[in-house]
Amino acid sequence: MSFHLRREEVLDVADLPAMLEESPGRAAQAILLAAGEGEVEAQALLGQILLDGRGIAQDQPLALRWFGIAAGRGHLMARNMLGRCHEHGWGCMADASVAAQHYRIAAEAGLDWAMYNLANLLATGRGVAVDHLQALVLYRRAAELGHAKSMNLLGRYLEEGQVCPADPLAARDWYRHSAEAGDFRGQFSYAAVLADAGRIEEAISWLNAALNKGNLSFLRVSSESLLASPDPAIRSMAQAYRERMTLLRARTVASHLQ
Repeated sequence: MSFHLRREEVLDVADLPAMLEESPGRAAQAILLAAGEGEVEAQALLGQILLDGRGIAQDQPLALRWFGIAAGRGHLMARNMLGRCHEHGWGCMADASVAAQHYRIAAEAGLDWAMYNLANLLATGRGVAVDHLQALVLYRRAAELGHAKSMNLLGRYLEEGQVCPADPLAARDWYRHSAEAGDFRGQFSYAAVLADAGRIEEAISWLNAALNKGNLSFLRVSSESLLASPDPAIRSMAQAYRERMTLLRARTVASHLQ
């Protein structure tokens, strides 16, 4: 038998993300009700659960609509998610130039994720002209706001000296900040500079942290990089990365069969 929430049962909108962790289906009902009554946070969250199919049937075009509603009311993360939808073709035709427009609006309003996403487009020339200098500016702004992925990419620009003076010490510090903030690519980058400095035990500790969080693409590329290390202990980590790849592939297959 289906069940529905009464109005008085709806939690404060701020409690909805936690409710999603405990009971996705019931939380989805609360989100639907709150979104329909005009709660902008719930509208943005409804877009996300529709996009993910979490507690509710996946519906990317409808997710796009709800992101648009929340973005139109000034919700910056919803605006960023409109960009993500247009970048990746979720619920619409992929169009990186439209994605860049949405990212720019949210980035100029101060959202770190939008700064990062727009910087990625600028760094790769997708939907916009390549502009590494502006990408660096955006990565730095987002990094200074605490955005872990941007910290790692800022470190890379500083390490390589691309459109800025090379600064290995500053690069190492940004890699460390990224690693400590939980970004698996930052953890791998920090491990690499530690290994180069001969701090092998510390490097392996961070490689293990990255191993446990990394996705398939990261694990594949990183395992190949590890094999090129002159240190046998670092090279041995390549096998662990490959075993993790095998496990993740098996989980993906299993989830598709369910």
